[in-house]
Amino acid sequence: MSKRKQLIAGNWKMNGSLAANEALVGELLAGVGQPACDVVVCPPGVYLGQLQRLLTGSPIELGAQNVSTHDNGAFTGDVSADMLKDFGVRYAIVGHSERRQHQAESDVHVAIKAKRALAAGITPIVCVGETLREREEGMTDFIVKRQLAAVIHLNGHCVSEIVVAYEPVWAIGTGKTATPEQAQAVHAVLRAQLKAATEHADRVRILYGGSMNAANAAELLAQPDIDGGLIGGAALKSADFLKIVSAAQ
Repeated sequence: MSKRKQLIAGNWKMNGSLAANEALVGELLAGVGQPACDVVVCPPGVYLGQLQRLLTGSPIELGAQNVSTHDNGAFTGDVSADMLKDFGVRYAIVGHSERRQHQAESDVHVAIKAKRALAAGITPIVCVGETLREREEGMTDFIVKRQLAAVIHLNGHCVSEIVVAYEPVWAIGTGKTATPEQAQAVHAVLRAQLKAATEHADRVRILYGGSMNAANAAELLAQPDIDGGLIGGAALKSADFLKIVSAAQ
């Protein structure tokens, strides 16, 4: 059984409002107690100030959904890692499949974002994953290793400070989930790749991010190389998210 402290991260995606956020966070704080795992929520960037205020002093940490590849300058619409740090952000999701698809983010972009986050003392949650077609063509291992290799190449020994999230694209928001065995197999591939890159690979947490929910969390989290979850839809329902947190070690 894994000795790594598990991490449950809620990705709110482009959802929320001042009122809805306050209600959701209130419910989470009322029910989370002293969790056995690390817990983080990642709201849309415009709400980071509100969430910083609501979460200060609580066991729930604050994450961002993205970070710029640049430190500062003429990059309209971008938010730098240092700006995120100003709001108490501890984690930043980089390379989510939705951004790879809709914003054409490349493996190199993702690697640079991870580097910017690390330089600011923010832990990047590096997302990797294959499409349904890639899985059906037997390319899963090749795709996820290529995506992670870019981050390893640019960040060197610092790669031991990242979190990895395996999110099969075919299982995001579709209700489909990799079986615990399918998920564990890919996590084991990623773990082996990290071991080849750093002697501290055993401290890197690898999350599963494909439609983990209250019903399947315990079975997924019991796998030896699954160290938590990157939760989408279920993160917007306090009861579901708290059940997943309870299922974590």
